[in-house]
Amino acid sequence: MKREQTTEIASPQQARSGMTRDEIVAFFERRQELYDDFDAAALAADYADDVVIESPLAGTHRGRAAAEQALRAVFEAFRDMKMKMGSLVIDGDRVAQVLSIEGTHIGEFMGVPPSSKPFRLTAVFLYELGARQIIRERRIYDFTGLLVQIGLLKAKRA
Repeated sequence: MKREQTTEIASPQQARSGMTRDEIVAFFERRQELYDDFDAAALAADYADDVVIESPLAGTHRGRAAAEQALRAVFEAFRDMKMKMGSLVIDGDRVAQVLSIEGTHIGEFMGVPPSSKPFRLTAVFLYELGARQIIRERRIYDFTGLLVQIGLLKAKRA
């Protein structure tokens, strides 16, 4: 995983997550490798059974099974997707991750056939960790911009 920088706010002692700062960094580096491999099952295993995930794409979903299903749908629609982790800000058991995401709409997405159009966006994922798992995740990105880039939404010219 390529990481631009990591900012430490918390002390190196273990937070409620049960992980040190270095363990949290390693946890997210491993997740990058799993994203690179499109391994939805292994990514979902990092979530608590009762995780809450808020996403512009998938809405709010709960539980590890829902997380895996959402990941599989994204991986199927954007089979060449690349996620590159930028900065990682750690504050105890809370983590903010800045990502660059790009890919091509090459599979069905939201019931729409592939457009073969590329997209590129920056995202911020906010995590809360507990018991060495993700217990809450909030994804922030320009969903409307994504839809425009892949041709599912038309933008008016200024």
